Amino acid sequence: MFENLTERLSQTLRHVTGQARLSEDNIADAMRDVRMALLEADVALPVVKDFVEAVKARAVGQEVSKSLSPGQMFIKIVQQELERIMGSQNETLNLATQPPAVMLMAGLQGAGKTTSVAKLAKFLQEKHKKKVLVVSADIYRPAAIKQLETLANDIGAGFFPSNIDQKPVDIAIAAIAEAKLRFYDVVIVDTAGRLHIDTDMMTEIKDLHAAIKPIETLFVVDAMTGQDAANTAKAFGEALPLTGVILTKADADSRGGAALSVRHITGKPIKFIGVGEKTDALDPFYPDRIASRILGMGDILSLIDEAESKLDKDKAEKLAKKLKKGKKFDLEDLRDQLQQMQNMGGMKGLLDKLPGMGNMAQMAQSQMDNKMFTRMEAIINSMTPAERRNPDLLNGSRKRRITVGSGTEIQDLNRLLKQHKQMAKMMKKMGQKGGMTNMMRGMGGMMPPGGGGGRFPGM
Repeated sequence: MFENLTERLSQTLRHVTGQARLSEDNIADAMRDVRMALLEADVALPVVKDFVEAVKARAVGQEVSKSLSPGQMFIKIVQQELERIMGSQNETLNLATQPPAVMLMAGLQGAGKTTSVAKLAKFLQEKHKKKVLVVSADIYRPAAIKQLETLANDIGAGFFPSNIDQKPVDIAIAAIAEAKLRFYDVVIVDTAGRLHIDTDMMTEIKDLHAAIKPIETLFVVDAMTGQDAANTAKAFGEALPLTGVILTKADADSRGGAALSVRHITGKPIKFIGVGEKTDALDPFYPDRIASRILGMGDILSLIDEAESKLDKDKAEKLAKKLKKGKKFDLEDLRDQLQQMQNMGGMKGLLDKLPGMGNMAQMAQSQMDNKMFTRMEAIINSMTPAERRNPDLLNGSRKRRITVGSGTEIQDLNRLLKQHKQMAKMMKKMGQKGGMTNMMRGMGGMMPPGGGGGRFPGM
């Protein structure tokens, strides 16, 4: 997300940082570039105007002229204004009510509403230790009801059955009654979507809202629709007392216009962003962290949060102890580390959050085969346990058997073995600490030399 905007803003701000002093002229040039970058990112025009005027007013004032490093002060102002238009801080869900806390999900068809219900349920179960019941009031699409049931089973949430012969209000009221009987903490109500906003749809969801009085009314919107996302959110906000927004498909949106527009236009906070199709791909929205990523400064805090929640600590400790005892880093260890990296969003997911590595993340996306890690894992899985523990056993006939079993070529296997050797040496040198830090450094062997111009291994 934000790749195009990050690249444009980084170029502009590098030029400003190099100035010995800032004048109205070079600030005007910089703001013209910033304005174009925001418009190209599909940020809504009123938001762009407000942002540019706010930055310009602060930049030409005493704030910058008295600073020892005007260029850095200018970047700080841009960052603070980005945070302001997206909301000053993360706004959490309101769960302060007599259980069950009822949440209503609204949005257009295809925005990812049903998937977001499951993601939110999993988030509440894992982060807040809540017992969650989900229900579908979408009586127009039997497939949506079935989809929610399947997702609920996958994440271990309660599912309240419904069918197309019932009325949405009756479904939701019955689900809440069931939740009270079975001591659920939260009920999440999925609603019908439409391909566009229409009167019947709005009337139906207004009636539903009035009947169940949810503590949270969340609008689910597709980030890829750009400033249209903000306009749609505004229309829903005028019909319903929205409490927040969930921005879906943010990982597929390289522009970022929706994230920068929704809060400013609707006045409603973005509470979560969806960053993938899996049920754990829902992140709380932190404006300060997002602003930092837009400006190419990375997002270390989110990286730490991900590591805390997604890394297998037992495996990391086991590897550290193994290395401390002087044992070799074998192919089974490499497979574990590859799986850990995949859980963290792959190479791009890691680089995107490291300071100064935004461009490298884009290079990873364009030059690296997304299925590379999967193929590496398939090769390792095709080996016997003895071969994984001792790669020196791999002669010609064994290699042929492994490549046939994994559907790969001999050169793919040889490349994997070479990379494993590099990582094994590096692990030994790094003070036998093991873990994800070493894994990330080891993966540096797959990066283009000097951070540019080279190619990733084309497995």
